[in-house]
Amino acid sequence: MKKICHYISDYMGILVLAAAVLALFFPNVLQHVRPTIINYMLGVVMFGMGLTLNLKDFRIVFSRPKDVFIGCLAQFTIMPLMAWMLARIFSLDEALTLGVALVGCCPGGTASNVITYLAKGDLALSVGMTGVSTLLAPILTPLLTWALAGKSIQVDVASMFLSILWVVILPIIVGLIVKAIWPRFTEKATDYLPAVSSLAIAFIITIIISANANKLLVGGLLIVIVVILHNLCGLGLGYLIGCLLGLTETKKRAISIDVGMQNSGLASSLATIHFAAYPLATIPGALFSVWHNISGTLFAYIFKRRNQ
Repeated sequence: MKKICHYISDYMGILVLAAAVLALFFPNVLQHVRPTIINYMLGVVMFGMGLTLNLKDFRIVFSRPKDVFIGCLAQFTIMPLMAWMLARIFSLDEALTLGVALVGCCPGGTASNVITYLAKGDLALSVGMTGVSTLLAPILTPLLTWALAGKSIQVDVASMFLSILWVVILPIIVGLIVKAIWPRFTEKATDYLPAVSSLAIAFIITIIISANANKLLVGGLLIVIVVILHNLCGLGLGYLIGCLLGLTETKKRAISIDVGMQNSGLASSLATIHFAAYPLATIPGALFSVWHNISGTLFAYIFKRRNQ
């Protein structure tokens, strides 16, 4: 069983890609699934994150505050600004602009920690950045989304704040509590958590893509291009900032990967909860989830080759 779980987590990029393709060409399989289940699936992923975190993971915030500050500042400036620029350059409609903005305004994704590890980057910094950006998300994600999309679409900042607390922060806290109360259970469960999270993310993607398969098949190439550029700009500019500031190679890799790999599941969840009138707003998050696992794996391979 453990071997199967390791295979699932190790080949997550292939898994989510296969899920996306199947959902695109066989959308009727999940047509009766309610989109609100996305929130529960994301809660499962965040609960797993809480089980794997230690309070000592946050010591880096106090021991190396400059590094974490640089990473989080890059996270919440590069990706929102690139979302705004790409939406303007490609003249995206309101729904897709909102979806891209939501992706750009979300915190770093948990997969970034795995990719940083594979890329021989600064894992402690990656975990610290992901944790801090996630804690900042209830405030910054709604405010940044409002700043980018609030002129054309009504953005309820307070409601989004509460949603992120319930869907992201609360499951993480519960995970931390469970780990503190039942450490032996948690230790055994950690072997299976990456696989569970991978399957949950794949399920989220299939639900979103199957619900919008017809529209994607007709005109989905444009948003695919935008999503790929958004991710690659995040990875590239994150690394460039590390170069400009003279950071070590391991730190540059961690910042690059954390900036480029967003919690796109959260973006899709927020789009489902708060912007039901714009169903296509869920698409950028789903596509980002597929692509950033592929690009992240490729980047990790390139970085590892540079070490040899």
